[in-house]
Amino acid sequence: MTDLQTFRQDTRAWLAANCPASMRSPMVPGEEVGGGNKRRSSNPDAYIWLQRMAAKGWTVPTWPAAYGGAGLDKTQFLILLEELQAIQARPPLGGMGVTMLGPTLLEYGTDDQKLRHLPPIARGETAWCQGYSEPGAGSDLASLQTKAEDKGDYYLVNGSKIWTSGADYADWIFCLVRTDKQAPKHEGISFLLFSMDSPGVTTLPIVLLNGQSPFCQTFFDNVQVPKSQLVHKVNQGWSVAKRLLQHERSGLAALASADTAGPLDRIKPELSLPNLARHYGQSNVIEDSALRTSIIGNEMLKRAYLLTQQRTVAESEANTPGAATSIFKYVEAELVKAQLEIQLRIRGTQGLGWEGDNFSAREISMGRLWLESKAISIAGGSNEIQLNIIAKRVLGLPD
Repeated sequence: MTDLQTFRQDTRAWLAANCPASMRSPMVPGEEVGGGNKRRSSNPDAYIWLQRMAAKGWTVPTWPAAYGGAGLDKTQFLILLEELQAIQARPPLGGMGVTMLGPTLLEYGTDDQKLRHLPPIARGETAWCQGYSEPGAGSDLASLQTKAEDKGDYYLVNGSKIWTSGADYADWIFCLVRTDKQAPKHEGISFLLFSMDSPGVTTLPIVLLNGQSPFCQTFFDNVQVPKSQLVHKVNQGWSVAKRLLQHERSGLAALASADTAGPLDRIKPELSLPNLARHYGQSNVIEDSALRTSIIGNEMLKRAYLLTQQRTVAESEANTPGAATSIFKYVEAELVKAQLEIQLRIRGTQGLGWEGDNFSAREISMGRLWLESKAISIAGGSNEIQLNIIAKRVLGLPD
């Protein structure tokens, strides 16, 4: 028996013995674990699963053991994914620390920064938020105006950020700030880390139409940030910021947690699309060539997308590909929107309910997701920005 066969057998046996039953079912809203203690999962099993996976280093399996990972190579990593997927295991840990900041610190952080921040992230002890977008600096992120003044031993930060997901539950923020107003806009930006409990940091939730507030506006009023919390070099934060976005857009964090489809999994209907059509009285789905073509085309694109993700990981020299991640971001956004449009077409008016006894909880949930999906081609970098990156960095087309 080869070493890899032994690893697979051992992994399968460990998962069978240690993954709680409730962690082998689709994620229920409110049961996610995103790190920290300000927002807790409603399912106690989630913390049993987190503790066991963290002890194995499998919350961040490819990170070095010194930083809370398991140091798995790519082949072992893919085996772990397959075994997690085989039992439909839930992600033990999510959040921006795992998916975005951690991989970036592994590349750009100092030894002290890695030792301070990475192990708590891997254990689920800290929750992070992203200080990028500002009022007037969204797609043109490099025009940001939040400033950090050099005060000797520390930076003094003033300004605000917007659409700061989970800021009211976060322990720490990774934040882009302007440290040189005279430099070209991409060259005067620095990348700072600081506690959300720092004096001068306040958050204001942005309540949406559905009454929920996943986003905040975050304000900084004379926030003192030690210079030891500068990542990489002063005025060179744009390189760090771009790399972090590649980690976010790669979708590899979803793969690492066995969530093979990421957002695609979360919009999955309660029945297969053909059976969903039959459930809503469209018994002639096989004869409806337009609907049949839409369903088949969407499923084919989804499978091609997931296979391309895995192939790109296997072929890339680094753990996360470069500009190709913009392809993942663009295709996934279009897939999510198209799939929800198909569901709406199948459900008809039953897919448009906002509230009321005439609609099931599932119909209301998916209808709201359909509305929410309209923003997915803007959030995290608009489709137009992704297409520009693909044209220039992947295809090598001239400006």
